[in-house]
Amino acid sequence: MSVAYDPNNIFGKILRGEIPSHKVYEDEVALAIMDIMPRAEGHVLVIPKEDARNLLDVSPATLSDLIKRVQHVAKALEKAFKADGLTLHQFNESAGGQVIYHLHFHLLPRWEGVPLRPPGTMADDKKLAEQAKMIRAATAPFAG
Repeated sequence: MSVAYDPNNIFGKILRGEIPSHKVYEDEVALAIMDIMPRAEGHVLVIPKEDARNLLDVSPATLSDLIKRVQHVAKALEKAFKADGLTLHQFNESAGGQVIYHLHFHLLPRWEGVPLRPPGTMADDKKLAEQAKMIRAATAPFAG
């Protein structure tokens, strides 16, 4: 099933600067931002700058470059939050759990014995800003 990409999705608007976000990483390929409804402390979204609805229609070259940025941000998260592990989520189409139709990867720092929060609770904006600052401070230069 192929559905056209709609550039008016929230991530398209964030990429164009129409909606504010707490950025933790950005280059010519990707943008990483704090999730405003985090399921764990430090929950980050990594999105490509290419207009791609999901994993099934992104160009292979962008996907290859994007996953390197996902790993780069994951290393910063692990360091910034002293995480015991990381969870990576990526959803495709509504049947697969996708809600925003712009490809994105969820990175969630995890700790032994700490469950994920239920979805749907907005985070405190000040706390997101502080966490974004921690992640940026832990991010080494990208050497992709």
